[in-house]
Amino acid sequence: MTPITLGTLPVPDGATAAAALDVAAAHLSPALLNHSLRAYVWAAARGVADGIPFDPELLYVAALFHDIGLERAFDNHTLPFEEAGGHVAGVFAAGAGWPAERRQRVADVIVRHMWREVDVSADPEGHLLARATATEIVGREADAYPRGFRAEVLERYPRLDLAEQFLACFRAQAARKPASSAAGALRAGLPGRMCGNLLDESTASAP
Repeated sequence: MTPITLGTLPVPDGATAAAALDVAAAHLSPALLNHSLRAYVWAAARGVADGIPFDPELLYVAALFHDIGLERAFDNHTLPFEEAGGHVAGVFAAGAGWPAERRQRVADVIVRHMWREVDVSADPEGHLLARATATEIVGREADAYPRGFRAEVLERYPRLDLAEQFLACFRAQAARKPASSAAGALRAGLPGRMCGNLLDESTASAP
């Protein structure tokens, strides 16, 4: 992987990105907010290192809202959390003045982050976010990021009690929505796959 630091990653700094961060910070727990910010970092780093062109603003907004459907204020009683989150992001994007096609894009990226594979040629942002969230939750490809970079990211955005919160959220989703992707993930052994995540090991924060 090409050497990279937080300072070299493209991070949108316009009004839309700032507003998205404000909304996410107002509704996500500290652990889920840091998780969402790290998801953008891993995704952007992967895109830069692998030479995958992506839209930083679109990816950033999608990363910040990808789990907002897990929060009580936006938890839909019938829809999977990623679909609910996609709707929230679409409404936010409309308020930001995005055209209809771009609003649909951000919703699609969020829905697809729960897919096992996303075609990079069809949806580079969805591809990158799906890979980044797999890194975050089960540690998939975590060792592809240099140890020093992992330490820098984890120092900036600590994991806190993400694993416990995330499993609690998924179990609540599964209990109320047994046909949802969250329920499917639990049936497929998500708790076991979360054990041993390199990002949760103390050595991951060492330089």
